[in-house]
Amino acid sequence: MRGLRKYLTPFAPDQSGAVSVLFELGGIVVICDAGGCTGNVCGFDEPRWFEQKSAIFSAGLRDMDAILGRDDRLVAKLADAAEKVDAAFTAVIGTPVPAVIATDYLALRRMTEKKMNLPVLTVDTDGMELYDKGEEKAFLELFKTFAVEKYPVDEHKIGVLGMTPQDVSDLAAADKIRELFQRKYGQKAVCYCMGDGLEEVKKVSSVSKNIVVSPAALATAKYLEKTFGTAYEIYYPLVEDLLPEMDYTGKRILVVHQQVIAGSIRKELLKRGAKAIQTACWFMMKKELQADGDVILRDEDAYIELVQNGEFDIIFADECMDRMTPKFDGTFVNTRHFAVSGKLI
Repeated sequence: MRGLRKYLTPFAPDQSGAVSVLFELGGIVVICDAGGCTGNVCGFDEPRWFEQKSAIFSAGLRDMDAILGRDDRLVAKLADAAEKVDAAFTAVIGTPVPAVIATDYLALRRMTEKKMNLPVLTVDTDGMELYDKGEEKAFLELFKTFAVEKYPVDEHKIGVLGMTPQDVSDLAAADKIRELFQRKYGQKAVCYCMGDGLEEVKKVSSVSKNIVVSPAALATAKYLEKTFGTAYEIYYPLVEDLLPEMDYTGKRILVVHQQVIAGSIRKELLKRGAKAIQTACWFMMKKELQADGDVILRDEDAYIELVQNGEFDIIFADECMDRMTPKFDGTFVNTRHFAVSGKLI
């Protein structure tokens, strides 16, 4: 049955992705819901919640607030929170409720800015898309709001866009990337939204180039190139850590992950002699990053059919997908993707 889930849990929605982008930046993040969406974000979709502090609030919408569009009550709550929390900005994240009642985010932003002496971001997520779509919107809104000044370019400094636990599945990934670039190239790597805060976002124009590690950050990289002339490259710097030592010569391989990491794995495997590599993804796929044969997986049946008909020797995918194809007799390589399994490296 198309769309039936027997093996995988529901994927994180777009509001969770938006919160993930803003989690470490020192702002007041308000999820415009009755409480359930916020509970899902903090309880399941954001692994940093159990290790780091972040001012995440629920708007606590009641039925009549939503029906009558009482935005002034939300603004009053925000102003009260701002007096009690030392925050650098405020962000309002959309959910299905404001989407259904057609909330005017621009008007809400203006109302809030009049009441508070803080920058206000609004992200018009609606809970109907997946996490990466929310990340894409939040990244763009973040850099459009705060990256407004042109700084001198530091040739020994590079930026890394797209770093969230949902995409890289490793809470230590930012530290590993910083160490890698310092040791190998003598460069300072700035991992936006994961280890490096709002001040680095404001100084994004100072980097010599940006590295895009997830498709959700590609639109932001293009915006920064157009605005500041900053070139960008698309790859995952830690890709070699994801490949176990084995003989890949002449092998047919399937890689299932977010598009940039899957593409980086493919490039490295081709260097190691693989015969044919196909990538598949449960989430967004940008046309400029797709190769012939790459597929978007719409449901579990699509993945099962792909494996059954693909004659693959090796599969790179999250371990939770192994049980979906019990008759696969090749090598299954556990390649964690938090957005699929909810588990980290």
